Amino acid sequence: MSRVIVLGAGVIGASVAYHLALAGADVTVIEAGGPAAGTSSATFAMDVTHLKTPVSYYEFNRRSAALHAELTAELGGASWRHAAPTVQWADTTAEQRSLRDRATRLRSWGHPCRIADPAELRELAPTVDPGACSAEEIVVHDGTAWYDAPLFVRSLLDRAALLGADIHYGLRATGLSLDGGRVRGVRTESRCWEGDWVVNCAGPDADRIAGFAGVRLPMDRVPGLVGETTPVPEARLEAILTTPEVDLRPAPGDRICSISWSIDALLPQEPVPGDRLTPQERLHRHGQRLLPALRSTRLAGARIGVRPVPTDGLPLVGTSPAAPGLYSVVTHSGVNLAPLLGRLVADEISHGRPRAELAPYRVTRDVAATVQDESLHRMSGERAAFH
Repeated sequence: MSRVIVLGAGVIGASVAYHLALAGADVTVIEAGGPAAGTSSATFAMDVTHLKTPVSYYEFNRRSAALHAELTAELGGASWRHAAPTVQWADTTAEQRSLRDRATRLRSWGHPCRIADPAELRELAPTVDPGACSAEEIVVHDGTAWYDAPLFVRSLLDRAALLGADIHYGLRATGLSLDGGRVRGVRTESRCWEGDWVVNCAGPDADRIAGFAGVRLPMDRVPGLVGETTPVPEARLEAILTTPEVDLRPAPGDRICSISWSIDALLPQEPVPGDRLTPQERLHRHGQRLLPALRSTRLAGARIGVRPVPTDGLPLVGTSPAAPGLYSVVTHSGVNLAPLLGRLVADEISHGRPRAELAPYRVTRDVAATVQDESLHRMSGERAAFH
């Protein structure tokens, strides 16, 4: 039985820990905060398969998104996956053409999406202000979903614990133990934890962890503001909206979750001189223009999460010859990818054989200087426009 230390109790760490425990490994989880205390609790958390390129990565995401439903049935209890169509539109002619071209490409890949008249918004999202969409057409992605990421993490960790995983919160890794060039454990302020493998699922902290073993992970730390309103049952939002100013989706307890790429592009800079609105207030103002019911609410919670983003947008998975015994898993869109990555990583470690599906994402590959994942193009473009 392999002894495996999993660093991080976010969506990736929780999924890896669960699948390893299911495979019979002796699992110890070490987390600096609490379950889903980091990026996993400050994320928009939706199925973003339609934004993924190249086609191989699209298929990888599509497979993982489907596994969410399987995991829900496997674990039982309340479901963290909530089916909802995704509705997109753009403001400018160039952006509208880009959306249409993407929809055409996605249909050629077998993706269920369609171009529709904006009048359909009255059925898909009846509480949206009709004047908020000036586009000549919208794109509707059927079969998508949003995720309750904290519930997802708790469900995975609870089952991992029932399977024998030992889970420790409030412990920050201060180093790695090496023996004969191989990583043999993790040091915290209180003790040294020994194992056959250390799985680095520390999210934005992953590069610091790898650095203890002399390994550099080509990744960035990109801040993102996520807001959540007070309960607003009259909003009755049953679709995920991705619009030029703001993205909105339902959240547990009749709340609305929001993000804005243009606001994120300014983080963590100081407010623009003369701008009296904080980023949180501006985010909520964008949402109120789209969904008038939000005018009677406030943001009950707004957090800046730090996204761990590999340089080319594609996951970083596996070991480095410089640090045997250390297995790293770093990815953007972690909630969407957690089911499949957890399963594949656990299988590699448990059975000692590489999985072909992970070959394009190895930490040892030559990482391209340009972004390969289309979901990061808009993020990168917005940030470039403000920097």
